[in-house]
Amino acid sequence: MTSTSYSTVYPLASRGRRIPRVLSIAGSDPSGGAGIQADLKSIAANGGYGMAAVTALTAQNTRGVTGVHVPPVEFLRQQLEAISDDIAVDAVKIGMLGDTAVIDEVRRWLEKVRPAVVVLDPVMVATSGDRLLRESAETALRTLLPLADLITPNLPELAMLLGEPEASDWATALDQGKRLAAECGNTVLVKGGHLPGTECPDALVNTTGLLRQDVVEVTGARVHTRNSHGTGCSLSAAMATAQVRHGDWEASLQEVKPWLQQALATSGSLEVGAGNGPVNHFHHQEHVLTPGEYAAQLWRDASPELQAIYGLDFIRGLQSGDLPEREFAYYLAQDALYLNGYSRVLARAGALAPTEAEQLFWARGSQQCLEVESELHRNWLAGRNAEAATGPVTKSYVDHLLAASASGSYAVLLAAILPCYWLYAEVGQQLHGAYVEAGASLEHPYADWLRAYADEDFAAATRQAIDFTDAAARAASPAERAAMGEAFAWSCRYETAFFDAPRLHA
Repeated sequence: MTSTSYSTVYPLASRGRRIPRVLSIAGSDPSGGAGIQADLKSIAANGGYGMAAVTALTAQNTRGVTGVHVPPVEFLRQQLEAISDDIAVDAVKIGMLGDTAVIDEVRRWLEKVRPAVVVLDPVMVATSGDRLLRESAETALRTLLPLADLITPNLPELAMLLGEPEASDWATALDQGKRLAAECGNTVLVKGGHLPGTECPDALVNTTGLLRQDVVEVTGARVHTRNSHGTGCSLSAAMATAQVRHGDWEASLQEVKPWLQQALATSGSLEVGAGNGPVNHFHHQEHVLTPGEYAAQLWRDASPELQAIYGLDFIRGLQSGDLPEREFAYYLAQDALYLNGYSRVLARAGALAPTEAEQLFWARGSQQCLEVESELHRNWLAGRNAEAATGPVTKSYVDHLLAASASGSYAVLLAAILPCYWLYAEVGQQLHGAYVEAGASLEHPYADWLRAYADEDFAAATRQAIDFTDAAARAASPAERAAMGEAFAWSCRYETAFFDAPRLHA
């Protein structure tokens, strides 16, 4: 199925400020790859307005640090007060601090200004192995930790803060993160970048109930590149920016992680330096989407899952009419449960929608889930004792959609919603076409279902959903667009698993 018309782009929908004002308090990197230079790039790349107060000057490049100069702390005080006396600061990212006097000054300013979001990247050792914090200042740094909302140490820094050996596996890293979070009373972002393996997980850890669970993992493939200079700086600055919009650390990480992965994956195109080069913060600006382009990419991404669906025994039996009734009954019972959750997600899309046309479209979709499509299930299931508890696939799929709904991003939510329209419409039309070619027998036990999902009104609604999603992608931030791709891919996988669940249940 292809889309033929595209609606206009919309302003970025968010729970907080559209353009977060983010202050970086960190050291300077003259090569541009780390420190305040990386912070400002990350803030801008993620849709924020960046400011910077310089704590230290370094002489460094992609091969290492050759010198560090810490200016008089009185000048840092002047910088901080000049900013906060004039500009409302929505978030602060703290990086390299250098010595005890600098740390004490930053603590004094934080206690006075009380920014809403404080992200502390405890810069102690550079990726090159160069020490960036004097040993005498480590104790002072630990006293600063409780003032942060989020702490983002790499594994060597996490170990140093606890006075322990560096974690050599993910379980040990998570255990260290839990103990640091409990000690400081805030959230710790445990990063798996220093561990071996094909996967590169990150995890938000909080033991005080601020997250949906104590450990929230966000997985991702490892990007093999020597260009990782400034990765930690970039991640923490991006998290501070995203958090202003979302007000939810998990939603922020789900948005930022794909952006950073792509920044690493495309870093080689910069061709900067002979050593550990910088990441490509503005990879998203290398191409401007045209109408229909993002939808076409999503369709290409969905094709493998669609082919997998056509190969399922459930779909083949549904097409021929030979599907055991118990499997279809289980499927419809689960679909009824799913639609109940899906209706809430569609209603949320309506609440986030930027135009009246989109608001009405998603509201109608929510209503139809409850009043029209659920009626088919109730009629078919009546008298068959086919009620079922929520299956694991159903629960996981609905949880995934609710997480997208809670992200606050209209674009990400639409990407998560779309497969239930698009894949259903494609499968329904395919099966209905085969049913008609076979003579459209009234004896086919699943004729009502085949007709319902091959209905032209549903096809038209699908085309409209595609158009809205494509337009949202063109207006979305780069990080949002990356998160859209993740949300869409997971929904496609859940669609395949949902069709296969009756066989597994039976």
